[in-house]
Amino acid sequence: MTYLLDYKGQFIESLILILIYVVLRLVSNKIINSVGKKFAYPRVRINMLSKIINSVLFYLFAGIILFIWGVDQNQIVYYTTSLLAIIGIAFFAQWSIISNITSTVIIYFSHPVKVGDIISVLDKDYHISGKIIDISIFFLTIKTVENEEITMPSNIFMQKMIKKDRSSDKKLK
Repeated sequence: MTYLLDYKGQFIESLILILIYVVLRLVSNKIINSVGKKFAYPRVRINMLSKIINSVLFYLFAGIILFIWGVDQNQIVYYTTSLLAIIGIAFFAQWSIISNITSTVIIYFSHPVKVGDIISVLDKDYHISGKIIDISIFFLTIKTVENEEITMPSNIFMQKMIKKDRSSDKKLK
């Protein structure tokens, strides 16, 4: 019982911080959804932005809670730098990973195609036509007229000429 009394301040601060986190998360999601609807952004993009904002909030508040409980700042710095070093080595060991992530960001924010568009990938060896059904971190998924799902690495997609079908997508529903 004395243990709980010794840490009463940290418990109260942690509970208040968790409450603030939950409120901020709800408010940010509501703002993201309303702005997304106002500017008619695709649901996929709204969800992705919500995930990013929620992750940033989580790590920020987790760090603050660690400080409240008196975790040594040097331990946090060592852990963070070690984790970043491992991630950095993994990324630099595989340039294609970085290339795919970068390509996905470019496709997601700057490329004229989006999820739901009907496209044709103009390639001399493999002609692919279909509807984009997903854009993930490493791949695009295209559903063909034959109801096949084809995944294409994002960096390869960026290197190909793409023809966007402006007609209705009744063919592939």
